[in-house]
Amino acid sequence: MKAKLMDFDKALELFEPVLGFEVHVELGTSTKMFSAAPNPAHPEFHGAEPNTLIDPLSLGLPGSLPVTNETAVRYSISLGLALGCQIATSCRFARKNYFYPDTPKNYQISQYDEPIAFEGAVEIELASGRQVTVPIERAHMEEDAGKLTHVGGSTGRIQGAEYSLVDYNRAGVPLVEIVTHMIFGAEHDAPELARAYVGAIRDIVLSLGISEARMERGNLRCDANVSLRPRGSQQLGTRTETKNVNSMRSVERAVRYEIQRQAAILADGGTITQETRHWHEDTGETSPGRPKSDADDYRYFPEPDLLPVEPSRELVEELRAALPEQPVARKRRLKAEWGFSDLEFQDVVNGDMLHVVEATVAAGAAPQSARKWWTGEIARVANERGVEAASLVEPAHVAELQRLIDERTLSDRLARQALEGVMAGEGSPAEVAEARGLKVVTDESALVAAVDEALAAQPDVLAKIRDGKVQAAGAVIGAVMKAMRGQADAARVREIVLERAAG
Repeated sequence: MKAKLMDFDKALELFEPVLGFEVHVELGTSTKMFSAAPNPAHPEFHGAEPNTLIDPLSLGLPGSLPVTNETAVRYSISLGLALGCQIATSCRFARKNYFYPDTPKNYQISQYDEPIAFEGAVEIELASGRQVTVPIERAHMEEDAGKLTHVGGSTGRIQGAEYSLVDYNRAGVPLVEIVTHMIFGAEHDAPELARAYVGAIRDIVLSLGISEARMERGNLRCDANVSLRPRGSQQLGTRTETKNVNSMRSVERAVRYEIQRQAAILADGGTITQETRHWHEDTGETSPGRPKSDADDYRYFPEPDLLPVEPSRELVEELRAALPEQPVARKRRLKAEWGFSDLEFQDVVNGDMLHVVEATVAAGAAPQSARKWWTGEIARVANERGVEAASLVEPAHVAELQRLIDERTLSDRLARQALEGVMAGEGSPAEVAEARGLKVVTDESALVAAVDEALAAQPDVLAKIRDGKVQAAGAVIGAVMKAMRGQADAARVREIVLERAAG
C-alpha cells in the first residue's frame, strides 16, 4: 500500500524538519582493519570470487586476534582533521554486540564512547549561495560487515527469498563512520542540504586520497535521519533512519519523501515509528525495516584484545599540514580556473560531477570539453539508466575521447558512438574506434570524389553559394556525411565545397 504524502511546501508550513546523517567511508588500505586479509581496490574487489579475501579473523574463527591497521588510523586522523574535528590523545575500540549472519564474530569492532575524532564542522554551499555549517559530533573507526545475497525473491530482500548466501570478502574492511549532531534550520533546503553534505564528504575523502568514495559501489554509504516537530514546538519528533542510500540524488529524494510521509501521518493524528527504513530507487519510496536500536541494545564494552590508540601530537600536526583545501574554497578556485559562467559551473555542481570534471581536466581535456561530455551525453545516458554518471565511464577515457576529436581522428558524431562502446565495456575510446571502424576518413581523394558526386546530384548549390547563400553548402555536407556513414571530416568537406564554388 502506497504511503500517503503531504505536499512538500504544506509540510514545511506545519512542521520543522530536523536532520542528521551517518556517513560510512570505506578506507582504501591494502589490508583489512584488524587483519592481514587483502582489501584490494575496486574494481578488482568486485571481480574476486566470494569468500576469497578472507582469513581466520574475517570468519570469526576461535583464537584469531585483531591487530589495528596503522594506515587506517592515519587515514582516519586525516579525515577527522579535514572535518574540523579535535583528535583524541587516546581512544579505544569497543565491541558492538549483535547477531547477524554477515557478522561472523556476533559483534562488530567499533568505537563507542572514545572516538578518534570529535566535535567538528563542515561548511557547505547550496545552489542559492546560502552557506550552511553542518556540525559533526564524531568520526570513529570500525570494521565493515560481510554481504548477504537473498536469492529467489522478486525484490532481492530476505522477504520471499528461497535462501541467502553470505560473502565475507567485505567483512573487516576499514570504515570511518561520520556522525553529525542534529541539524536545525534547514527548512525548504533540507533535501538539497542532504545532497550537498554527502557531496562535501565525498569531495573531502577524494581529495585526501583515502577512498574511491564510489556510492554505487558501496565505498561511501549514507544513513539519513529525519524527524519533524510542529512549528513553535521545542520537543523533538520521532526520527526514522533511511539506511545505505547509494547516490547523491537518492539522498535528496529520500529526505524529501520522509518529510512528506511523516507530515501526512502527523497531520492525520498518527505517530511516527522509530525505525530503520529502506530506500527504493525504482519507486522513489521508503519502506519499514526494523525498529531502531539504541546504544544500550548493543551492550558495548571495551575490546579486550586491542590496545588504546594514542596518536602522537607530531603525527597529528604532520597530517594537519598535508590537508587539502576545503570543499567551498575548492569550488571557488575551480570555477575561476576553468573560466565557467555561474550557470555552467552550477550545472556541474548540481549534477554531482565536479570531481569527474576535475579528473578529466587533470587527464588532459580542456575544461569546457570535459563539462560538455559530462553534463551532456554522459548525463543523458545516466538519467535514462537511473545511475550515477561517474559509474558509466572513467574520466581518463573521456579525456582520451576528446583528444581523438582534437586530433581529428573522430568526429563528434563518431565520438558519441565510441562513447557508447566504452560505456558498454568494449574498451578504451581508441580500442572501440578501432574495433568498430569509426575513424574519420582523411583520404583527400575520397573526400573530393564524394563532394563532386554530391554536387552533381545538386547542381544548383554552387550557384547559391556564389550568390552569397553559403548556408546552402549544408545540403552537400549532409549528403557527403551520409554517403560516408558519418566518417567524413565535416570541416574539410565544407572547405572543399567552398573551394569548388570559388573555382
